[in-house]
Amino acid sequence: NGAVTPERWWSTTLQVAVPFFLAGVGTIGAGLTLGYEWAVFKDVSALLILVPPLLGLKGNLDMCLASRLSTQANMGKMDSWGEMWKMIVGNVAVVQIQAIVAALLVSLFAVSMNAIIEGWFNLNHALLLSAASITTATSSCFVLDLVMIGVIVASHRFRMNPDNLATPLAASIGDVVSINLLAYIAAAFFTVHDTSYWILLIVIVVYLLFLPFWIYVVLHNEYTRPVLTSGWVPVLSALFISGLGGLVLDSVVDLYSSFVVFQPIINGIGGNLVSVQASRISTMLHQSSLRGIIPPHSRLCATPWAALFKGLPHAGTARILITMNLVGQLVFLFVADYIHWGRSTVTAAFALSYLTVSLLQVMILLYIAHLLIHLMWKWRVDPDNSAIPFLTSLGDVLGSSLLALAFIILDTLHLPYSG
Repeated sequence: NGAVTPERWWSTTLQVAVPFFLAGVGTIGAGLTLGYEWAVFKDVSALLILVPPLLGLKGNLDMCLASRLSTQANMGKMDSWGEMWKMIVGNVAVVQIQAIVAALLVSLFAVSMNAIIEGWFNLNHALLLSAASITTATSSCFVLDLVMIGVIVASHRFRMNPDNLATPLAASIGDVVSINLLAYIAAAFFTVHDTSYWILLIVIVVYLLFLPFWIYVVLHNEYTRPVLTSGWVPVLSALFISGLGGLVLDSVVDLYSSFVVFQPIINGIGGNLVSVQASRISTMLHQSSLRGIIPPHSRLCATPWAALFKGLPHAGTARILITMNLVGQLVFLFVADYIHWGRSTVTAAFALSYLTVSLLQVMILLYIAHLLIHLMWKWRVDPDNSAIPFLTSLGDVLGSSLLALAFIILDTLHLPYSG
């Protein structure tokens, strides 16, 4: 009917703030885990290329699931337990299919890029990467799916907006779960990859044999059948974009070892915030208009000022998210530094440069989110299935590149962050 119930700013802030700061704790944990000197990461350097795409899978797959279910909840389609159960089973199955295929492809990308950079190919390393990638992706996605489903159902029952809660709360454990699973699984496979490589082959084959079962479940589910055919372009495109972020990480970590402590934080927080905005805009479009028609209270072409500060319906939310990013990043910066080194080593120059690049990253992402989601709606593409993968993967590349630029500029000015 074109009517959208507005939220009060303090209600939105409170609902987003709690999962946002929990997500910050998760990204700090991910950065500290990555900063630990793992033998497998030193010997198999291509694993670092896997990190941004695997962390990005929560944006590519899990947050799309959260966005789809949040929209259904806000439109009143999750009031029946029978329908809700069908949605849950179908969405879990489609995410497992996408996780297996995406993880296999991203491991092939990492192997190929590493072979080009190093000038040689190692079959055992390739098997290790593929097995670790698939196992990590499917396991972490399954855990995150259960968390998000519980959050969405609970928030809907308690009359809170799941768009504000689901994506950041799932992300609060997403980064740290993915990184720890990758590190421990890769370390376990590393002990057998030279002597018993057939174990890695069995792992890969078993997951591939599960694919027909998951496909059968999805094809017989009316809610997720369209996703199986239409959801691949954004997922695979996003994996490629995140892979570029992995190349940045792989090339910068040798120059600045402390880079890995902050890279998951800046990428994770940026992706979490833009996912909230994307999910909210998508729900607004579903509630107030037909696909292909931009509602009268919004518009496709807008200036950054109108989209982020004042003029359009979601500018108020953008202001909240930008402010939350500055406050959160400042806290996370000092906490991660202190935990990693055992003392505070952050200089004023590093703090200023870090906050500047994180602010620039989030503002660019929020503006692109407005343009991209409205453009998809105009083209009759459901943004719940397609927008968040592009946004989170772009956040990975932007965050990694801008943070690397900050390290390089500070080093050039003889003001390096040395820890």
